[in-house]
Amino acid sequence: MEVMMSQTIALPITESSQTSAARRTALALATSLGFDATERERVAIVATEMAQNLVKFATHGELLLQPLSRDKTTGLELLALDRGPGMRDLTECLQDGFSTVGTSGNGLGAINRLSTFFDWYSLPQVGTALLSQFWPKPLLGQQLAGLECSAVCLPMAGEESSGDAWAVEHRLGRSLFLVVDGLGHGLAAAQAATAAVKLFHEQTDLSPKAFLEAAHPVLRSTRGAAIAVAEVDLQERVVRFAGVGNIAGTILSPHKNCGLVSHHGTVGYEMHRVQEFVYPWPAGALLVMHSDGLTARWQLERYVGLVARHPSLVAGVLYRDFSRGRDDVAVLVARAMANEELAPWNL
Repeated sequence: MEVMMSQTIALPITESSQTSAARRTALALATSLGFDATERERVAIVATEMAQNLVKFATHGELLLQPLSRDKTTGLELLALDRGPGMRDLTECLQDGFSTVGTSGNGLGAINRLSTFFDWYSLPQVGTALLSQFWPKPLLGQQLAGLECSAVCLPMAGEESSGDAWAVEHRLGRSLFLVVDGLGHGLAAAQAATAAVKLFHEQTDLSPKAFLEAAHPVLRSTRGAAIAVAEVDLQERVVRFAGVGNIAGTILSPHKNCGLVSHHGTVGYEMHRVQEFVYPWPAGALLVMHSDGLTARWQLERYVGLVARHPSLVAGVLYRDFSRGRDDVAVLVARAMANEELAPWNL
């Protein structure tokens, strides 16, 4: 079962005039994905409400949009991020008519009702993240996969193409996660990343180490890339990991965090050593992989309860608070879907 998301679209939302642009962009994206008229209107309303909330409350607001694709089903995700005052009780805020700024207070309630899936995270004096997904039909395969995964992937400011990319493959009890950072920036870096993603989807039976060895000759015609692959085996409760270059990986669990080891080099250019490491996958574990567009100084411990939220919110908060801002960035987050997996965190 293949899982793909294309590059994220980021829209800064700092003034009221940008809400119309957000609506138009979301509507155009939904149209290009084949959403019918009713679905397009739902998307447009949610995009407008999210943008208006960012204008009202945020000191630094951003709306992220990206297509979703899973099991030949196309969806759409909207993620609103801000560094505003946060909300202490979103349940109360979701009630129609509730407002802290004297408005009608229907925005969050409308977003919740119109979304196929809605989730949120807010921390007072830090900010809020709102997630809305639209799927035209149920994703039965997602329930069978055992893991859910999301990512944020954006180019450096001023670039149209990102040299960072990511991809996921679910196969018979094992899930493979790829993060790639093409050397440099712009179109040439994006071409290297695209070549790695294409090979990844073609060679789903390879181990992480074997994939890197196969990618090296394929990427020789490109600039080359930093690449890491993690294989989560839910039956054996282990993670097999191999990386070359500056892709960081961490397994977070209730009792211990474990950094994943990559070797120096560039796939397709100079790759002296490839080594596959095996790590335990504890109950409640969370996998985070990212390019060097995200600073290594991030810590989830300060975000109480965030590990229990959807991976899109975790990836979005990490991007919002720890992106370097001067490089392409990709951050991928995966976790087990079963609620009992979260129990060890004692949230």
